[in-house]
Amino acid sequence: MISPEELRSLSLFEKVSEGGLRELIALGSEVVFAPGDELWTQNLPAECWWVLLEGHIDLVRTIGHEETLLGAMGMPGQWAGGFRAWDEHAVYLANGRASANGRALRVGSTELKAWTGALDPFAAHLIEGVFRTARTVESTARQREALVALGTLSAGLAHELNNPAAAATRAVDALHDAYDRLLSTIGGLAEAAIGAEQLRALDGLRREVAAAAPAVPPDAMALADREDALTDWLADHAVNDEWLIAPPLAAAGVDVEWLDHAAGSLGDALGPGLAWLTSALTATGLLTEVKESTRRISDLVGAVKSYSQLDRASLQETDVTEGLESTLKVLGHLIPSGVKVVREYAPDTPVITAIPGELNQVWTNLITNALDAMDGSGTLRLATRPDRDGVAVEVGDTGTWPDPTAKDHAFDPFFTTKGVGQGTGLGLDISRRIVAGRHRGDIVIDVQPGETVLRVWLPQQLEPGP
Repeated sequence: MISPEELRSLSLFEKVSEGGLRELIALGSEVVFAPGDELWTQNLPAECWWVLLEGHIDLVRTIGHEETLLGAMGMPGQWAGGFRAWDEHAVYLANGRASANGRALRVGSTELKAWTGALDPFAAHLIEGVFRTARTVESTARQREALVALGTLSAGLAHELNNPAAAATRAVDALHDAYDRLLSTIGGLAEAAIGAEQLRALDGLRREVAAAAPAVPPDAMALADREDALTDWLADHAVNDEWLIAPPLAAAGVDVEWLDHAAGSLGDALGPGLAWLTSALTATGLLTEVKESTRRISDLVGAVKSYSQLDRASLQETDVTEGLESTLKVLGHLIPSGVKVVREYAPDTPVITAIPGELNQVWTNLITNALDAMDGSGTLRLATRPDRDGVAVEVGDTGTWPDPTAKDHAFDPFFTTKGVGQGTGLGLDISRRIVAGRHRGDIVIDVQPGETVLRVWLPQQLEPGP
């Protein structure tokens, strides 16, 4: 049974009146623990204030499959937790695990706030003001960072959409001319009195060329040599407009031997037939370009919709691999040509219950930081795999970590290794809050020789939380 005298013996309470101590004892409860008992759990809301009376409590943080001893409470009067009294988002940063028999006073955060307010209103008001001020400054900085990020993403997305849109516009304009030429060649076929058998042969030649078209464009020098050879052959066989006919045929992989074969099939209709054939090939190529450009636009719109989670519930079945891919597409304009993207997605990576819109913010922060660290060249590695009863996600980069000891503070609010004006130092703090506070997961930094890895663990099932 806790007594006011016992609390009075602790330096923490030496200036508190007996009435105040009795009130605190009435608001709290005595917790008796044995070795191995877990008194509070990492990443869960810090809703209780713990004051050690006797015994020993280890502060253990779980990182992936490993546990790290951060410290210990072994002196009566040491305390932990309770910050939910002033910060509604506060969580336990480690597990509190008993390593010896002992006792502790446990007080709820709501009761703690009321008790401190009655004990010393000014001090309680000052504490609350400090928390509120820090939260306001952080919120303002986060909003500014979010606006800057939104502007950057919008500009990048506009750039990404402009390229295929412009390509589609150019292709449509060229297609109009190709269509006119194609119609005009029909008149030439009619003047040559092409018969049904020759018409079938001509369509067969078209199909043959389309099927044999090279998947990879030929070398420019080789293409120029082929065009010259085809132009000479066409001129020798009195084919008009050879300078218009040769380039499409050369790009399609046609050679002189094929022209000999075509001449045998078309006879006197060789010139009009080749004119029709090249116009058809040009139109087909332009249609393919329009199709590819509009597909690219559709993919970008789909990626943005997936990234922003439009028209979707907040908590849902989530494929983290899909989230990583949509984030990559949205950030495509930020990935320089010197950065190689390596994907290591395990096929058995499970679908998890999560808030995908918030997780995409995490992937955005981690990928952006990795790109900044590599400064234009290196390898960006994305990996997913099953881990324990959840999923592990890794974002690795081959950039240079400025100070290996800085990783101990990387998740602190406003801490940054970037230059002035290059960041507010909230990216990793926001990521930690989303992963640990909102998803009951974990996020750590692993600085290895040649690679820095941000490792995220997320549980497969998540109940709606604060």
